[in-house]
Amino acid sequence: MNAMIIDSKDNVAVAIEPIAAGDTVTYLRDGKPVSLKAAEDITIYHKIATRDIQKGEPVVKYGEHIGIASCDIKAGEHVHVHNVEGH
Repeated sequence: MNAMIIDSKDNVAVAIEPIAAGDTVTYLRDGKPVSLKAAEDITIYHKIATRDIQKGEPVVKYGEHIGIASCDIKAGEHVHVHNVEGH
């Protein structure tokens, strides 16, 4: 496992080690391993989209809305201040 989520409502995972573009990102959701491919380099402790997030949709981390997507975000992309408002 190189990422984690806390709540099953989360649409982002947190990298618990540096992840390079093209790497497989693996985390547990409801006790089951889930994998996806990183579209970009993800710095340790930064967020990665676990699914496509549409512009205007809430970004959810630890079960809480932490901002709104300022553009469409594809699964596997870095989620940070460049694509989230009110963050």
